[in-house]
Amino acid sequence: MQQNPKRLWLTSTLITITVIGLSFGSGYTVGQDRAVQKLALPVDVSLSAPNEVDLSPVWEVWNLIDQKFVSSATSSLPDASARIEGMTVGLVEGLGDPYSVYMPKEESDRFEEEISGNFVGIGVEIGVEEDVLTVIAPLKGTPAERAGLLAGDKIVEIDSVSTYKMDIDDAIKKIRGEVGSTVTLTVLRKDADQPLKLPVVRGVINIPTIDTELRADGVFVVSLYSFSATSPDLFRNALREFTLSGTDKIVLDLRNNPGGYLDAAVDMASWFLPAGKVVAREDFGAKESERMYRSKGYDVFNENLKMAILINEGSASASEILAGALAEHGIATLVGEKSFGKGSVQELIPLDHNGASLKITVAKWLTPNGVSLTKNGLEPTVKIENDPEAKAGDPDVQLERAAEFLKSI
Repeated sequence: MQQNPKRLWLTSTLITITVIGLSFGSGYTVGQDRAVQKLALPVDVSLSAPNEVDLSPVWEVWNLIDQKFVSSATSSLPDASARIEGMTVGLVEGLGDPYSVYMPKEESDRFEEEISGNFVGIGVEIGVEEDVLTVIAPLKGTPAERAGLLAGDKIVEIDSVSTYKMDIDDAIKKIRGEVGSTVTLTVLRKDADQPLKLPVVRGVINIPTIDTELRADGVFVVSLYSFSATSPDLFRNALREFTLSGTDKIVLDLRNNPGGYLDAAVDMASWFLPAGKVVAREDFGAKESERMYRSKGYDVFNENLKMAILINEGSASASEILAGALAEHGIATLVGEKSFGKGSVQELIPLDHNGASLKITVAKWLTPNGVSLTKNGLEPTVKIENDPEAKAGDPDVQLERAAEFLKSI
């Protein structure tokens, strides 16, 4: 049978999105992985087991369960369909990939709602780093940001339940809830002596997209919070504002931007690159040839442009694609902190089994020069850490440093 999977760039974003809303480029955006959605070629799903696979251990255990098992919790054995679903979940978990997940119908439906833009949660994108549930980015203006969650925070407990070896989907289930209810996250923060308990009130998440500002020092700032379907048009309008401002200095702020649609990143890069220049590469390993995504060639700026891109450990997926492309082509200088390093791409494949679906990693994203983003992230040329103790109204040290850099060149 042939199916039509949806190609999603899932950063830890969709997971985040859940908790916020959307995600493609890492994780999920339990909050936002609005990941890249592309049409994929049909997949031929065979319903017969490969000849070389010996399934006798499975049937041996199945029969022993029928013969021996006595449940201490229920009055009857799980039926065959429940056991098969459990086996399927285990089959995918056996891949050891936090972004490959079998989703029963309820989870699959919830995921579809998230990527369509209907979100209730706390507005944070989460991923897995070294087997630890990690905040990729809190979204601007969301409960997660108001509660004080920061990119890089390690979530060790959700409502006093340990997250040790907890997968992202289970974490999302626990973080989600009714509007107005509270979830308490226990986090380990870099340089903090003790774990922090942060109560977060769940709410309806409206994901911001873009802000612009012409500073008094003549530096134009474009703050991009997500790579949504509307981002390219909004970005074009922001660049029009920049052009009309009369300055030649622009800062693109991608901090805490967990990613989104790949097409949006390619379109944005195209304003700065000639037609045909590589924006990103998709590496399928030995399964198929490498695929390249190239600039559309809008290329409206000349060599007088002075550009810096702000990144931090909350910059993931599509953010890393755009920042990496413009840095490697010599258009922009990266300022701030190392990015998250979400360099895998997932496909969402609807299954015939009771409305379930499979989200599975199918490729790795590489920069134009062939550098893998997975775990590595992007290293800024001008490194400057943010002040975690900074309060509203305090100077933004990273933005100030980016502006100083542009004025010095």
